[in-house]
Amino acid sequence: MPVKVELGTKQRMRDGVKLSADIFRPDVKGKFPVILTRTPYRTVEGFQDAQNEEARFFAQHGYAYVIQDCRGKNDSEGVYRPFLDDDRVDGYDTVVWATKQPWSNGKVGTVGASYAAWNQWQTATLRPPGLKTMVCTVALPDPVLNVPYQNGALVLWMSEWMALIEGRRNTKTTSVNDPRKNFWHLPVRSIDEQFGRKDSRIWQEWVAHPSADRYWRAAFYQDKLDRVRLPVLHITGWYDDDIIGTHINYLAMTDSSRDEKTRKSQKLIIGPWQHTVNVKRKLGEVDFGESALVDLRGTKLRWFDRWLKGADNGIDKEPLVDIFTTGRNSWSKGPLWPYPNARPTRFYLHSKGRANTCSGDGTLSTAKPASEPDDAYAYDPGDPAPNIDDDGNLAEGPFDQRPVERRNDVLVYSTPPLADEVEVSGRITVSLFASTSRRDTDFWAQLTDVYPNGFSMHLTEGIIRGRYRKSLENAQLLRPGEVNEFPIDLWIISNAFQRGHRIRLDISSSSFPKYDRNPNTGNAFGQDSELLIAEQRIFHDLKHPSSVTLPIVG
Repeated sequence: MPVKVELGTKQRMRDGVKLSADIFRPDVKGKFPVILTRTPYRTVEGFQDAQNEEARFFAQHGYAYVIQDCRGKNDSEGVYRPFLDDDRVDGYDTVVWATKQPWSNGKVGTVGASYAAWNQWQTATLRPPGLKTMVCTVALPDPVLNVPYQNGALVLWMSEWMALIEGRRNTKTTSVNDPRKNFWHLPVRSIDEQFGRKDSRIWQEWVAHPSADRYWRAAFYQDKLDRVRLPVLHITGWYDDDIIGTHINYLAMTDSSRDEKTRKSQKLIIGPWQHTVNVKRKLGEVDFGESALVDLRGTKLRWFDRWLKGADNGIDKEPLVDIFTTGRNSWSKGPLWPYPNARPTRFYLHSKGRANTCSGDGTLSTAKPASEPDDAYAYDPGDPAPNIDDDGNLAEGPFDQRPVERRNDVLVYSTPPLADEVEVSGRITVSLFASTSRRDTDFWAQLTDVYPNGFSMHLTEGIIRGRYRKSLENAQLLRPGEVNEFPIDLWIISNAFQRGHRIRLDISSSSFPKYDRNPNTGNAFGQDSELLIAEQRIFHDLKHPSSVTLPIVG
């Protein structure tokens, strides 16, 4: 089917601001269903060509494909304010506009990844007429759960990119300085100067709002998902640093929706992928096999054909959950996620007081601790534990964690070699009993799969800032020396630990530069140039049974 392309068409929003879109549609007479994506990424290197190619594909299959620049991006008027209300309302107005075009049959589906998935959900909470379905890939969650903050800690590298690079009208320019040098800059509030963006409005606002206050609550959508009654295709990867957004959204639409039809029209796909899904079968040293890459475009086409064209192609009658289990490296198809036969099992931390490094005496077992000495380490924000991959870059994959686990400020707890395969599929949580010598600090945890040769494959990790241990809204500083329980959310995995492998939990206080360094002062966020060393103690005894809960299948 021939394709007609219209570049730079304008859509007027309710406040008079004109947004710009490129339209790809069949070059024949008729009215067609519309696929809409609203993106801040149009000027990212390589992104436009890939998006244009996808737009042509869908136009050739009988769709009008609209690619709109978000407000303040590329050729659109206005000011870009990531996460704030403009996207929600602009999405509504654009869906309504799409239903009224002479080439539209009035049915609209939305598509997009990352921020372009986040703004789909924002739009859907307003229930615009004509919106019939969504395809959401690696959707960002509410901004206090992942970006820019994750449980009180600033997700430094991703937030810098969004605020200081993506925040420009054109995203191509990266930084006037070496980004790795910028990560170390203090105070955090003036990092924008290092990027040549002195007094960046976005950065300054974000630094001023580190808690779940009114500023961020205005950008929440996950507390409004009961308003959304649409079929949704949810896509993410185990090594997507935003995976928790897809997980929460899927559960809200399947478990919490009051509408039975909505509950039964949600499809979930999780592969062994990074944030750029379905691109590589091999990440670092780990090859997940030929089945790791799938025909996602074909799945999207079938999804839109079903919900925008009414095609009886059976996609809604197939198993609606496709999960790739690492370790076994195979797909499982079924009706539900999390798996109903996954049994939450607590593994307790044990040691003789020297769990430091992977050569220490830390162990994990289902036996409850009785009387055991605590473990201790010094967290020095001037020399934080790193978050790196095999090449020294920021990690988002199954990279070997032994370089981190050899550090004295990392506690390591491992099971004995497993006698049989153990599948862990679902939500991972850590309950950590700890004290610190400072008024504030961070605690970080990581789960790995340890091979017989010692290779420690990263699976998932999480962090909690001490002052937000009880509430992300109201900060409560610590009392030096007082033992507190710190809940650490490690999100979700599906991994089959093979016979002879070991399950391992790492504990520390940093993973830099993924997260900013807590300076341990207890002062207002982002203002410190001073760094203090914190003496940390981790407890695992009858009164303080530190543990990790693993959902074990079968």
